Amino acid sequence: MIESILRYEFLQNAFASGLIIGVIAPLLGVFIVVRRLSLIADALSHVTLAGIAGSLYISQSIGALALLNPLYLGIAASVTGSLFIERLRRLYKHYEELAIPIIMSAGLGFGAIFISLAEGFSSDLFSYLFGSVSAVSRQDLWIVVIIAVIVILFLCIFFKELFVLSFDEEYAKASGLPAKWIHVLFMVVTALVIAGSMRIVGILLVSSLMTLPVAAAMRISKSFKQAIFFSITFGELAVIIGLVSAFYLDLAPGGTIVVTSIIILLLTILSKKWTKKGVLSQ
Repeated sequence: MIESILRYEFLQNAFASGLIIGVIAPLLGVFIVVRRLSLIADALSHVTLAGIAGSLYISQSIGALALLNPLYLGIAASVTGSLFIERLRRLYKHYEELAIPIIMSAGLGFGAIFISLAEGFSSDLFSYLFGSVSAVSRQDLWIVVIIAVIVILFLCIFFKELFVLSFDEEYAKASGLPAKWIHVLFMVVTALVIAGSMRIVGILLVSSLMTLPVAAAMRISKSFKQAIFFSITFGELAVIIGLVSAFYLDLAPGGTIVVTSIIILLLTILSKKWTKKGVLSQ
């Protein structure tokens, strides 16, 4: 496996992208789960699907844009969707959760239209839906690197503010924090991570990498920092095992990564139960 990675550029791209995504997706996922916004990742992934399908249709219809990377329009659609979600959450102050199904429905609707116009599913679209080891280009890798830098910078600058907003939003607002703009920036950064992760995990499964490692980490963590550490650890473990399994078994990496994450989650749940039983028996 190591020899193959050193020999083939597409494997280098896939594993490098996967390792980066295995850090930034669970890292943001901790804040998403704590803030009870887990379904936002699903909504934005469906909006990204519309952007990808639209880009593939445009590349088929306009010859001059045939070489356009669908990732660009996917990122644009995801960021736009995140801004609309934040706008709708403010519009429906007492029913903020309505924003998620509205944007998700819009994403699915536009996605279905563009897929129909593009004459159905192609192998390229399938790789965006469920991920592909061989489809990650060097350009995709650089986009993931840029997104990772943005995420790290954002969290370094606003970590304390996000921490306060995640656990006590009313106190954060009362203390004078610019909650509105931090929310908007957080949504935009989340959208970037979702769009950047789709080549490896796939559009339909990317939200799982942002939530499943966090769910496993929360079973064994005793502090917020521990939750972040274990989330990243489980995310990296899932990506590595998932990509290796996908390579040898010729499967979609999104599926193997998600199944690995589920197994890790089940093991943490069982280990917690076994630990409690052991304590009680003593």
